[in-house]
Amino acid sequence: MDRDLVLAAMVLVLCGAGAWLTSWVPTASEPGDRRDLSGRQLEARAWRRIWLTVLPAAAALAAMFGWAWQEPSVTDEPLLPTAALVVIPFGLLWVRCAVRACLALRRPRELPPISTVGLLRPRVVVADQLEATLDPDALGAALAHEQIHVRHWDPLRIWLAQIATDLQWPSPWARRRFDHWLTSLELARDEEARLDGASGDDLAAAIVAVARLGRRAGDRAVACLTGRDLSLASRVARLLDPVPPGDVRRSIALSLAVVTVLVASGVVGASYGDDLLRALPFIGC
Repeated sequence: MDRDLVLAAMVLVLCGAGAWLTSWVPTASEPGDRRDLSGRQLEARAWRRIWLTVLPAAAALAAMFGWAWQEPSVTDEPLLPTAALVVIPFGLLWVRCAVRACLALRRPRELPPISTVGLLRPRVVVADQLEATLDPDALGAALAHEQIHVRHWDPLRIWLAQIATDLQWPSPWARRRFDHWLTSLELARDEEARLDGASGDDLAAAIVAVARLGRRAGDRAVACLTGRDLSLASRVARLLDPVPPGDVRRSIALSLAVVTVLVASGVVGASYGDDLLRALPFIGC
């Protein structure tokens, strides 16, 4: 049987199963409940939680590519007809994820009053109605917030996080991690805007004014000032308090651990991939 066909089927099954099973790991506390941490720290933690649940799928992918690297173009580990019982459900899940990823790239019919759009060339879009509503200081604070979204390429990050979440559908914990990150993302950008000189009072006034207009981005790759389903009372309270300390430090140890896991998985796949595949009930010998 063609090696690439077996590889594609195994990527669907093993990566899909790896992401789906780990998606049911319960999520820790709500971001808004952790007033002892800065928004930047909360955002970094929530971001890691999303991607650590995808690590088993990435390890399975590395193992499969390790197997394919040493396997001849015609493999002696053929798929049995029963493989369709597993491949089809995960294939449909991936198709659903791909469709939603494409839909997320569509521009909403009506953008929020102020938002950051564009995956590779992010930019801030401001409605004329908002410019007429806000005073110059509040508008400047809102623009500072959105410029932080531009600096961090947040529309692209939102799109990628939504893809990871959709691969784990219908796990409620996966969606909760995504929503927690979106909440923490706005708290982090609020703090960074204030550290750049924006006033917390002006930013709070802008957020309340935008919320009153009621337009949301929905499931689009768009970063907007009010975020999605945020508690405005909790957010405004944070804005009226001093900026909490707590810079985010990159964890070199965690990055090295992830790289080590992926490299080790590739080596295991290259060395023992045949035995691992033959142990599966839908692979022939």
